[in-house]
Amino acid sequence: MVTNQAPGQGNATVPGAGGVLDPRMSLALNVHTCPGVYAVLLGAGISMASGIKTGWGIVQDLVSKVAVLHDPDTPNAGPEAAADPEGWWQEQFGEELGYSRLLAEAAPTSAARQGLLAGYFEPENVEDTGKEPTAAHRAIAQLVKRGNIRVVLTTNFDRLMERALEEVGISPQVVRDHQIDSMKPLVHSQITIIKLHGDYADLEQRNTVDELEEYPSAQQALLERVLDEYGLIVCGWSAEWDKALVKAIEGTRSRRYPMYWGQFGRMSEPAQRLVAQHSAAVIDGVTADDLFTDLERRVEALDRMTVAPVTRDTAVAQLKRFLPDPIRRIEIRDLIEQSVSFIVSNAGEERYPLTGNVFAQSIRRYRADCDTLLHLLANGVFHDDGTYNELWQRVVERLNRLRNRNINGHTEDLERLRQYPALLAIFTMGIAAVLSRREELLARILTQPLWTPPFSSNQRQTPAVYLNPLRVLYGSINEVCSPQGGGRYYYPQSHWICDELREPFLPVEPDDDAYQTAFHRFEFLASLIAMGSEHEFHANPWSGEFLLDSWWGHDDAGLAPDIAREINESWPLLQAGAFGGEVQRAEKALEALVEFRSKNPRW
Repeated sequence: MVTNQAPGQGNATVPGAGGVLDPRMSLALNVHTCPGVYAVLLGAGISMASGIKTGWGIVQDLVSKVAVLHDPDTPNAGPEAAADPEGWWQEQFGEELGYSRLLAEAAPTSAARQGLLAGYFEPENVEDTGKEPTAAHRAIAQLVKRGNIRVVLTTNFDRLMERALEEVGISPQVVRDHQIDSMKPLVHSQITIIKLHGDYADLEQRNTVDELEEYPSAQQALLERVLDEYGLIVCGWSAEWDKALVKAIEGTRSRRYPMYWGQFGRMSEPAQRLVAQHSAAVIDGVTADDLFTDLERRVEALDRMTVAPVTRDTAVAQLKRFLPDPIRRIEIRDLIEQSVSFIVSNAGEERYPLTGNVFAQSIRRYRADCDTLLHLLANGVFHDDGTYNELWQRVVERLNRLRNRNINGHTEDLERLRQYPALLAIFTMGIAAVLSRREELLARILTQPLWTPPFSSNQRQTPAVYLNPLRVLYGSINEVCSPQGGGRYYYPQSHWICDELREPFLPVEPDDDAYQTAFHRFEFLASLIAMGSEHEFHANPWSGEFLLDSWWGHDDAGLAPDIAREINESWPLLQAGAFGGEVQRAEKALEALVEFRSKNPRW
């Protein structure tokens, strides 16, 4: 017997194996390779983290309450009865203890039974965070949604598995012994939960040793079929009390697919016999949460490996489909992170030399490499409700690392251009925020994350300062951005970016005038935030086309008078923390911007 151990994940034991492949890896590989052919057997251990009592625990609790009612003057009546419920019941009433009889006596009507049992299985109020599906239940639900798991055997009375499935939009087929004749065939159901011992609201439950000796014939036949045709993942089940289930597994002489057994504490003797009989792979020292969340993570990694890279339009379609669904957070993060990783992995000096006359080539390559990300950001930020603000901010943080290291023997224009992907990203997010009237996001993405230039010992700077287009697109931008027929634009970097980002916004804002208005408003607000930054030695406006008369305006019309009227205590940027939340600082920044324009006329 060989034992493999991964740090922090318990021991994994495979009888008769060489120990080269960790059973967690084997389990994930088999579940991924053979979707739908593994069944899960869940015992009371999977629900422990939720705070729900086992079926026997409920019997003990009810008997203890009956004992207190039977002899209210004896202080230890309840605990003594709970220690030996069957013996106490036999001594007091001269009959064997049965869950059905106990429940019928305690609550004679169905409504009374529902009320009595609800306290054991349902949260007491909306603030009660207990009795909810555990991480294991939710991981299994995700595996069901992926098509990896189609059958769940459970000895539990609770409905946590059903609730976890409902959270991801799946309505399971739930089968008790008296429903087997009318059930849909297993292969035709997305997921079937077979409740071997009944449901908490069902009088036909099995709790006592005698009740667990054997199953009705129909249930026995269904169980034997599952054990014969499906692989089995066992977790949270001790095998100590469920004699009929132990016999059924013992009776399965040949296994078509392997058995995996997750075990946290000491393994009972019946469990050890079953493991030995079926050469089961034992993953020891793991809770149910550990086992199933790890399995889901590994299967998801295999999914990503086997799925062909999505096209830009497919990625955008997926993003739009995922955004309204709170369950798809991981998929959304993966879409964005993979697009950023593509840019980062391509940003080496072979593709982007830092010397030579290659500015025009490099700036166009950066735009091409950023294309999918820019489309995702334009649509994602526009349709987001603020849920993913941290993700959008992380995009700037990751892209800005392209300029983190010092490089000797470089051309300054090309070295600064390493921040061009971050600049394109922040412009895209800013324009989308303006178009969707979520300008409070600007206070976040233009002030975080802080960054220290690689060739300077100055203090850390905000994005409103270090991503100023005039600093990133330095000098050589005039070579690639010039009007037809010669001449130069007043603000070539602003004109260039406005044109470069138009295409990603066509699905979001098809009107050119509305797009340009949003673009220049973002430049204006970014310049205000830069001018309002305290202790920023390098703070300057973004020097964009918004400074031209046609956009700046005069009297009561144009960007400048419009924004001047907006600045008050309820202004979204102030509410979100820009300018320290102070109206005076915002007004002072506007005054500084007006002064800058008057000293640098280009209109």
